[in-house]
Amino acid sequence: MTGSRLSRRSALGLIGAAGAVGVTGGFAAGATRDDAPATEDRVVPFHGPHQAGITTPVQQHLYFASFDLTSTADRDDVRSLLADWTDAAARMTRGEEVTAEGATGGGPYKPPDDTGEALGLSAHALTVTFGFGPSLFDDRFGLADRRPRELVELPSFAFDLLEDRYSGGDLCIQACAEDPQVAVHAIRNLSRIAFGRAQVRWTQLGYGRTSTTTKAQATPRNLFGFKDGTANVFGTDTADLERWVWSDGSDQPWMAGGSFLVARKIAMLIESWDRVRLEEQEAIIGRDKGEGAPLSGGREFTDPDFDVVSTQAGGPAIPMTAHMRLAHPDQNGGARLLRRGYNYVEGNNDLGQLNAGLFFLAYGRSPQQFIDIQRSLATDALNEYIRHIGSAVFAIPRGIRPGGSVGDGLFG
Repeated sequence: MTGSRLSRRSALGLIGAAGAVGVTGGFAAGATRDDAPATEDRVVPFHGPHQAGITTPVQQHLYFASFDLTSTADRDDVRSLLADWTDAAARMTRGEEVTAEGATGGGPYKPPDDTGEALGLSAHALTVTFGFGPSLFDDRFGLADRRPRELVELPSFAFDLLEDRYSGGDLCIQACAEDPQVAVHAIRNLSRIAFGRAQVRWTQLGYGRTSTTTKAQATPRNLFGFKDGTANVFGTDTADLERWVWSDGSDQPWMAGGSFLVARKIAMLIESWDRVRLEEQEAIIGRDKGEGAPLSGGREFTDPDFDVVSTQAGGPAIPMTAHMRLAHPDQNGGARLLRRGYNYVEGNNDLGQLNAGLFFLAYGRSPQQFIDIQRSLATDALNEYIRHIGSAVFAIPRGIRPGGSVGDGLFG
């Protein structure tokens, strides 16, 4: 399971070679190793003190899934499911198939272990991140005394129009990759493994990251055309990560090195926004559209000066209701989040308008960081053009050691 790094591409090549010379016996004989991976072969380590997929440089594609345990699942089912998910995820993040038999090695008389759509594709920097929702700690599985104190359902916020079909869940999996099919393959196979123990509650596909976790990445743009996530916590900011992202486990030791994830599906009223004058768009955001600089002056990463007055605007250069002002750490007791959001587009509605928006993902040491910032946004001028339609919060357990399982320590 943790031996040589044999990629799906290597395996596929081996299958062809084996067939040509009549060799049988799976993938072991003559395996090649990825000693010099190309960009698409980039493997993100699965094991470590923190789960991958949080500070990892944000990949271009996302498939996120929320699960509910089935009505017949018991404590042992939860434990076995997490162990099975861990083994499969570790293999897939190395670019391997779900099991050694995979899509073609199990013989013709049973369904393949692996669904096969990622054969020929390498790891593509796949990360798989697991989380536990508040409902996992109710009275079904004897885990109530293991619930982190802060893991409770989020309160209602101004302008929330939440729908159950996009909200909640006992468990979650965030799969990110540089190739969309690799991310979809991961969620598809992990959902399949869960059969009889858990079922998908809701999912979200995302394309085009809307934030960065490293200064080596250019700040991306959201569907309103503005740079997003300029003030993000970067994966190299050790002190900020300790202060704002990683749990110290003082409440629940199994959370030491873990985090909390807030997921929000935010619909964007694209057609209405597109009819707004540029000057007004920039006032709503608080930044100029081209450079991404604050309206108080400077460049993208210049600290905003909220005291600067604009003669042209006849008031603060960054309006009091500007999104950037209200969300900025200076306005929220210094609170910061590590964001990994993605754009989404799901076709058009009956009026021909885009079903599109932002799938907001934010990691923090406590959900309270998000709650405080979101409450500050109650007077955000941007609220006229967005609708929060989905919401969930999850505890993200600490990283996984080799031979271990996600949530080790959860069951005592």
